[in-house]
Amino acid sequence: MTIFLCGFMGCGKSTIGKRLAAQCGVSFTDMDDYIEEQAGLTIPQIFEQFGETHFRDLETQAVRELASREGVIACGGGAMLRDENARIAAENGRVFYLDVPFSVCYKRICDTDRPIVRRSTPEELEALYNTRKPVYQAHSTDTIAAADTAEAVAAAITERIGEQA
Repeated sequence: MTIFLCGFMGCGKSTIGKRLAAQCGVSFTDMDDYIEEQAGLTIPQIFEQFGETHFRDLETQAVRELASREGVIACGGGAMLRDENARIAAENGRVFYLDVPFSVCYKRICDTDRPIVRRSTPEELEALYNTRKPVYQAHSTDTIAAADTAEAVAAAITERIGEQA
């Protein structure tokens, strides 16, 4: 089974994804790392040289490529905003939205080098969070409250998978 984790920047997709993959005995892929490897550039470099639209196209390509792999995939914060990406992911696995309050996400991302964080005020980021949240919910097969420890959230996802297997 392929499990996609989506949610706002700083919700814990990578940290939880690693724990979940270990619990399930499957591989883990961080989509942003995958894109960087494929492009030979960092995410900030891709944004700077080619713009956000190009980066979003690379995300769609990554979703297509990774959907056929069994394992856990931590999506970039914007990957599941595109209808096409959500459809591909849902047709090939389960999409879990990691629901974490904005204040927790912001605390985790405020000092990072993420292009969107660098160019946005805290108020703009919160507005983006509020805009994205219903899209994440609509594009996910499951929603998990994810403000707990990575181990607890991974266990909750494993339990949910078992209930619906």
